[in-house]
Amino acid sequence: MSKTKFDLVVLGAGPGGYVAAIRASQLGLKTAIIEKDDLGGVCLNWGCIPTKALLKNAEVLHTIKNSKKYGIKVDGYSVDFPANIKRSRQVSERLSKGIGFLMKKNGITHLQGVGTLQDTNTLLLKKDGKTAKIEADKIIIATGARPRTFPGMEMDGRRIIGAREAMTLEAPPKEMIVIGSGAIGSEFAYYYTMFGTKVHMIEMLDRILPMEDEDVSKEVEKSFKKSGMKIYKSTKVNKVEALKSKVKVHTEHNGESKIIEGELALLAVGVQGNIENIGLEKVGIQTEKNAIVINEMNQTNIPNIYAIGDVSGPPWLAHVASAQGHVAAEHAASHITKAVDYSNIPGCTYCQPQVGSLGLTEAQALRQGFDIKVGRFDFRASGKAMATGDTTGFVKLIFDKKYGELLGAHIVGSEATELIAELGMAKALESTWEELAMTVHAHPTLSESIMEAALDAFSGSIHQ
Repeated sequence: MSKTKFDLVVLGAGPGGYVAAIRASQLGLKTAIIEKDDLGGVCLNWGCIPTKALLKNAEVLHTIKNSKKYGIKVDGYSVDFPANIKRSRQVSERLSKGIGFLMKKNGITHLQGVGTLQDTNTLLLKKDGKTAKIEADKIIIATGARPRTFPGMEMDGRRIIGAREAMTLEAPPKEMIVIGSGAIGSEFAYYYTMFGTKVHMIEMLDRILPMEDEDVSKEVEKSFKKSGMKIYKSTKVNKVEALKSKVKVHTEHNGESKIIEGELALLAVGVQGNIENIGLEKVGIQTEKNAIVINEMNQTNIPNIYAIGDVSGPPWLAHVASAQGHVAAEHAASHITKAVDYSNIPGCTYCQPQVGSLGLTEAQALRQGFDIKVGRFDFRASGKAMATGDTTGFVKLIFDKKYGELLGAHIVGSEATELIAELGMAKALESTWEELAMTVHAHPTLSESIMEAALDAFSGSIHQ
């Protein structure tokens, strides 16, 4: 059995793992990364990136369908659905190869295979029946997560599917049932609605996108219903029954049972960490609720072993994994670093209208005892939104009344996922409403709506 020694070994090459490996190498550590599948992990290959390519396809189709309002007639257009899927896969493949280039550029050893912990400084690498021992002074676990399932609705990959299968269907189904209305469920519901699928969305809680501000949830629901989507809230799924040519979803609402039928059921009810079969028990690493327990520097209860990304629990976001990877690598290299600020993590949903949010919702701020001021500016009053033809949505800002500090930001509408970055910077710098309101924004832009919302909170919006 061969044996190799490194300063740091990263187990998993998703957006957390590969970032950690690059940063560690930049700091002078002899680094290796172990990955059983393609570089880039679920995010790059089967999540964040390919879904955004699909959603862009849906936006283009929507624009073509509504081109008359721009003075452009598009007659006789057709949809090549396999080509639409192919573009998404090509984008992922190109980026995965790009990660491979970055590994070589930074002198990182890429080890393909299955890695398991043997002790606190050793991993066993298995590939094609061969094994090798990999020794490391420090180890970062970045094994990601997988879709969560519940008894009675296990995926079969045919009638009951997850996000991976939803990205590679040969044709849009006539009728689809989406179980779960978080970011993944909402994005796929929007995507397939745009391609003509009759979508039923089921949510167990009392509103869709339940982690968002209540006003945001209402705005997205209104838009979804307008597009023809059927939404069931406060509805529990008891069982999903896969038949030869359809599925039956057995639901319960206010004590009444109902069966919803469709060609496919898409499970989008969250994820759970990949903590199994990597040797955690053998080494004695502490876990809780399907996640590895970590401190603010991403260390496990064993100081030389770190955990980052989805395997360490919520928030299950690629950019959180990357930020944690940066911190863990710097700490492992004894480099001065700063813990991730989890109070300022942007959350984005890329359906239309888009959603971008961070910090506290209005309800959360009130529950925490803040005396608040709320500013809002609707895009229907925005000159740029009128010019682009999309006036859906608004900017909503939550401020502490006493000091004017930004507590939360919530944007729903076109380009919300881009606009939220300004608010993240503002919150990190502890900006007040006045600084946001008095910062000159270019005209005409959607970003002016942030300035107007800040004005609305304290002194009155100019254009609303």
